[in-house]
Amino acid sequence: MEFLKADGIFSGYGEKDILQGVSIRIESSEIVTIIGPNGAGKSTFLKTLAGLLKPHKGEILFMGKPIHGLRPPDVTRRGVCYVPQEQNIFPGLSVAENLEMGSYVLQKGWQKRQADVVARFPILEKRKGVRAGALSGGERQMLAMGMALMVEPKLLLLDEPSAGLAPLLVEMIFEKVREINHQGIAILMVEQNALESLQLSHRSYVMVMGRNRMEGTGKELIANPEIRESFLGG
Repeated sequence: MEFLKADGIFSGYGEKDILQGVSIRIESSEIVTIIGPNGAGKSTFLKTLAGLLKPHKGEILFMGKPIHGLRPPDVTRRGVCYVPQEQNIFPGLSVAENLEMGSYVLQKGWQKRQADVVARFPILEKRKGVRAGALSGGERQMLAMGMALMVEPKLLLLDEPSAGLAPLLVEMIFEKVREINHQGIAILMVEQNALESLQLSHRSYVMVMGRNRMEGTGKELIANPEIRESFLGG
């Protein structure tokens, strides 16, 4: 039984399908990355997995049970947590208040989970009283990931976690992704930093125009001439 299996997903906005039969699988120990050109449907796919969009066709099974008909809070309670690329924090609240808000679907025991999160992200401990809107880009991304970890997810969905960050911060965010995975959380990540994300991933998918284009290990896709030409600058 796959940890997560999405099969033949058609999904989009209104009656327009952006996704045209996408299928993927994720095992419980994996980091899986989706790469592809802008407009390929990568973010639409994450939103569909998270319950923000309902697929018009296909099924999504998480730990053997369907989740494609559930509301987003119920998907989160099952153990699948989504971190969007934008609007992923509450800028008017403090760091500590943001972390508390992150536990809204699992209120009980949030103080202990907050202590665990700031242990993973020491910068958040130092900035707990600071308004989140005053954080740097890297700090904001760590806060968004920390908020997701407040519900103790089994699978973390990350949409462009390195977007807009300086190279040193990109390296730091990817290292945090690796640490989270080593602590037993599976990760599905959409990324434009193709080379770095492929190097990090156990397996990867290439999505083009709402369809699966290619699948393989990170090393296999890095070595593929077509991928190198299209996404890795040759």
